[in-house]
This record gives sequence, C-alpha cells and structure tokens, in this order.
Amino acid sequence: MSIDRLPPLNAVRAFEAAARLGSYVAAAQALHVTQPAIGRHVKILEDWLGVRLLDRSSRGVRLTPEGAYYYQCVSQALKMLAHADQVVSRRAPERWLRILCVPAFASRWLTPRIEALKAIRPELKIAIEPNATFTSVDARQADLAIAYGLPGELSGVHEVLIRPEVFAVCSPAFRATLPLALEVADLLRCRLIHVDSGGWWNSWFAAQGVRQCVQADTSHVSNDIVLNLAKAGHGIALATEVLVANELAEGSLVRCVARGVALESYQVLTPTQAPGEDALWFIAWLREQLRTGYPDAAWQSPTGGVQTAKNCLS
Repeated sequence: MSIDRLPPLNAVRAFEAAARLGSYVAAAQALHVTQPAIGRHVKILEDWLGVRLLDRSSRGVRLTPEGAYYYQCVSQALKMLAHADQVVSRRAPERWLRILCVPAFASRWLTPRIEALKAIRPELKIAIEPNATFTSVDARQADLAIAYGLPGELSGVHEVLIRPEVFAVCSPAFRATLPLALEVADLLRCRLIHVDSGGWWNSWFAAQGVRQCVQADTSHVSNDIVLNLAKAGHGIALATEVLVANELAEGSLVRCVARGVALESYQVLTPTQAPGEDALWFIAWLREQLRTGYPDAAWQSPTGGVQTAKNCLS
C-alpha cells in the first residue's frame, strides 16, 4: 500500500484504544472524547477498509479475525511513532535567550514577569545576567542587553525604549524626620544614598537648576541595593517608577519632593550580528510592556543636553 493512501489517523487511534481497552467507554475516557465519537471513528475505519474490525456486545467489544490482525499492526506502528517522537524531542536543541541587564531592572521589573513571558513562548529558555558596568554587548556573552544610560553613552543601541522621570524617595519613617515643606535644594543637607561617587545625584540636581555638587562617602554598585537601603530607612535615594512602582503603591517608599526630571533612558543593545527571531520577539514584547505601562515616559530626544557631574564641577 502506498503511503499516499493512509487510513484516517484519528480513526486508527480510536480503534486501537477501543481494542486495547475492550470498550468504547474506556476508549472515550482515554482519548478525552465522547463515546459516540469513538463509535463514529471505528465505523469510518471499517468503511475505509471494507471489513468489520470489532463486534460490540453488552460486555464491550471483541476483535474479529481481521480486527485482531489489524490491531497488532497498528499498535506496533503507533508505538514506533511514539518512540520516534520521544527521540526527536529529546535531541532537539534547546533554545536559549541570553539577556544582559542592569541589576535593578533585572530584579525589580524583568524577573517578576518571567513566568508570564514563558507562558507566551514556553519552548524558550531565558537566562538573565545582571551586570552594572557594561556599555555594549558581545554575541558570545548575550543575545541582547537592557541598559540604562545617556544618549551616546552606549554602543550597539538597537532601540531606545522609555525615558522615565527620576525622583527622590525614602521610607515614611525617614520622611517624618524631615521638614514638612521640602524643596529640591533642601536635599543637599539630607542623608543621600549613592549608586556612584555622586554623579547621578549631581546630574539630577543640575537638571533642576541646583548647581551645588555632592560627593559620596559610600558608593553602592546597584540601584537595587540603594533602594533597599532607602526602604530600610537609611536615607534618600533616586528612583524611577519602573523600579519602585510596587513600593510606592504599598507605601513602603514615598517621594520626598514632588519635582522629578527625566535623565537617562532604558535602551536595548544588540551585538554586531543581526538579532535572531527570539531576540526580536522579546524586544517587541519589552517595548509594548514598557510603553504601555509607562506612557508618560515615552522616549523623546532631550533638548539642551543633560547636566552631568562633570558639567557641575566645571
């Protein structure tokens, strides 16, 4: 028989289950269909072959001589198919998406969304590598990177995502120790928590017209560490809504002053090689999530430049 003239495979499965289990009821339960559906499939197969395969009785079903031979053949064929499926699936190469990411964004925004992301594309495995110091991404290290920086500061920029407002936050208990009416310049005399030597705070002050500089006596590598210290009541930190939306909603962090300013932007970096299908899919998902979640932070090219720590000190 030519493989071009194969029997209806759903009908074969229904017949095999009924013959193996001895009843249409048991076959229906095993294949998660109705009992009449099993009967219809068996009838289709018998008509297709031109012979009776099963005799039904009140006790179930019994194979005819032709049915016994056919059952032996199809059961072996189905077992071979199942085995081939297991072998091919086991040997199929795993698909990994390797993401280099600034630590605070990785832990506070991306990681909590990984399970929802994997539900959309369950066959894709995702590896996130937090890194606070990269300015570009190599294909040997990752498929893409999510960075936070100023225009022109990063290499291999594939897309600028959003430019969120930066504002000062602290714990409610720490805020209670400060004057009720607090202006931006007043923060110069407060206990500030730094992610660097003072540059980010100085950029923030300068962008709001405050020209005096501050210097850090302690520097922390990651914004995640800084924000956790602020939440614990150790001082005031700079944040974006992307990083502290949950804390602001639950009240464990509060804004010290109303005024904020947009500084750096979240950007996607890619290696020199063209991004693969999974990387492009992830970038599209990331873009949609961020721009929908933070519509006020939509990217706009800054005008007039952004004051940096170097500008402030000159």
